[in-house]
Amino acid sequence: MLTPKRVKHRKWHKGRRRFAGIETRGTNLAFGTYGLKSEDRAWLTARQIEAARRAITRSIQRGGKVWIRVFPDKPITKKGAETPMGAGKGGVDHYVAPVKPGRIIFEMDGVTEEVAKQALRLASYKLPVKTKFITRQ
Repeated sequence: MLTPKRVKHRKWHKGRRRFAGIETRGTNLAFGTYGLKSEDRAWLTARQIEAARRAITRSIQRGGKVWIRVFPDKPITKKGAETPMGAGKGGVDHYVAPVKPGRIIFEMDGVTEEVAKQALRLASYKLPVKTKFITRQ
């Protein structure tokens, strides 16, 4: 699974889950011909990204190339079960990638449009956001 090698701070502030606005970076296809674009906002966990990646690579049967355009670098903490109030913040449990509407999540190349559409549709089932299949103009 994707995890950062180093982080500037071990534990981050949560931030606002509503993260207002739409994405300004990573909104255009940069590497491949086909892509999966987010239409919602959410936190994508490293497990969800990996599950979607595996669905894509199995669907295209090791053909073509896949680019992952998001990286989970935001640490999410969790306190242990039955821990009393106080006693500080919990340890880092997993990492997430905050995604806004308009962000490209995956890109593909080297396969036909039908194969790419099917593979990215299977990947979208693994993600907690509504997505859209896009092609290079």
